[in-house]
Amino acid sequence: MTADVQRGNIRVAATALAPIARQHQLVVSHGNGPQVGLLALQSEAYSAVEPYPLDVLDAQTEGMIGYVLEQELGNLLPFEVPLATLLTMIEVDLADPAFTNPTKFVGPVYDQTEADRLALTNGWTFRQDGDKWRRVVPSPLPKRIFELRPIKWLLENGTIVICAGGGGIPTAYAQDDARTLGGIEAVIDKDLASELLARELGADVFVMATDVEGVYLDFGTPQQRLLTEVTTSELKDQKFAAGSMGPKVAAAIQFVELTGHRAAIGTLSDIEGIVNGEKGTNVVPG
Repeated sequence: MTADVQRGNIRVAATALAPIARQHQLVVSHGNGPQVGLLALQSEAYSAVEPYPLDVLDAQTEGMIGYVLEQELGNLLPFEVPLATLLTMIEVDLADPAFTNPTKFVGPVYDQTEADRLALTNGWTFRQDGDKWRRVVPSPLPKRIFELRPIKWLLENGTIVICAGGGGIPTAYAQDDARTLGGIEAVIDKDLASELLARELGADVFVMATDVEGVYLDFGTPQQRLLTEVTTSELKDQKFAAGSMGPKVAAAIQFVELTGHRAAIGTLSDIEGIVNGEKGTNVVPG
């Protein structure tokens, strides 16, 4: 989670993405789980003021990661190619059942004694993650992207747009005032937020770049098998881990069924082949 490691990882990502940006309109989103957890710990360390809420930390990570992405992509592309990072507010429903059942892991792991202490001190919720404990927060579904119009305007003017990072900044209208928007203590799933973004922009292809070649059946067993091209109906018959491939598969199915366009999941190093439909797992209608 150090700045140097983050920059090194982003440089690898930029090297893979730059050739795509030379051939296609590109919109980039990203995760922020480790960073938002670290910022929460750093904020908590200064006890003279209340720690910043998660929506503010989400905004901080969008700016921080977007800044480095812009810089590293800009170092590889012609100077004339404009780039922009846009802080992206996404509306959630205050009645979403996620608020009564926090499931999204953020931050580092703790032993049970320390987790119990932090739960009592900060009012945080913890769940077991393997043999350790991690903080969990609500992960409501994304409903609307407020900055959609400026994102479209930037794309119409040839800009590479970095937005909706970490699932966007969770916001909701006050229950007693439909004109007053405020931040919400939550983290929106990045895959579902990116799917909504891709769908609302009319993207031809929605790619989720990760650290595996694609979606496997029986992953981690001698019988594991990579799915290369699969229909949404075939994917629906399978079960995938909620903490890893599950959200990506759900996002891919939703995008394909609602748009009729292709979604793909695969490793970042294969990104050109994935965009061309030659690598990764390609999800198609059916």
